[in-house]
Amino acid sequence: MADPLRDHETSESRIEELLLAGLDHYFNGQHELAISVWTRVLFLDRSHARARAYIERARGAIAERQREGEELLQTGAAAFSRGDAADARRLLTSAIERGVPPDEALSMLDRLERLEPAAASHARAEVLERRALRHTRALPAPRGAHPATLLLVLAIGIASGVLVMIAWSSGVFPWSAWPTATASAPRQLDPLPVPSPSEVSLARARAWSGSGRLRDALAALDAIRPGDPLRAQADELRARLQQQLLDAARAAAPPTR
Repeated sequence: MADPLRDHETSESRIEELLLAGLDHYFNGQHELAISVWTRVLFLDRSHARARAYIERARGAIAERQREGEELLQTGAAAFSRGDAADARRLLTSAIERGVPPDEALSMLDRLERLEPAAASHARAEVLERRALRHTRALPAPRGAHPATLLLVLAIGIASGVLVMIAWSSGVFPWSAWPTATASAPRQLDPLPVPSPSEVSLARARAWSGSGRLRDALAALDAIRPGDPLRAQADELRARLQQQLLDAARAAAPPTR
């Protein structure tokens, strides 16, 4: 005949193991996997409050990660539109890592790759042009140059500058084709009410101690370093576990004659 009390204890032990395994995934940033593990707890106990709370927190972390990705995508698009290739590449790559739909970000990254050679050629041309201008200024002015000629050259230069500004504002240049996006100020993350890694290690040690896995429990306590607020509780539990191991060793030793 089945023992209901023993079955209940087995179920509680399994639930505790699943909760701790999910927390391990959560602290490693694997929020979807943590939700999957905690959902298995609900199959064992549909009204388990801790499992439901952990799932909601993990979903909130996923939503926050997606929001950060959208902000990075918008900020990267703004950097792209103003021609800041290095900043745009960094922001767009971070947005993809946070799980935003990659189509738009990859499209801008691809355009950055194609525009880089053209930008380098344009920069070299500007350097050569400045050198030529300095060389021209160093040359003596030709004899008989009329002031009207100098005024004409100055007028052409001013007109060229005006045309460049008009082309920039109208989106003729390839890097000005994307609309400027205004990125909202980053919002500080509220601390999630989940156990810390030290609390997880202590809870795991207690669970293994209750199930007779004394050496595994001692190994879990090693993760709680000196100076941790839970170190005193860990030391107390470690002393009890070591005493239990010593008692077990004495009981198993053959009697001396």
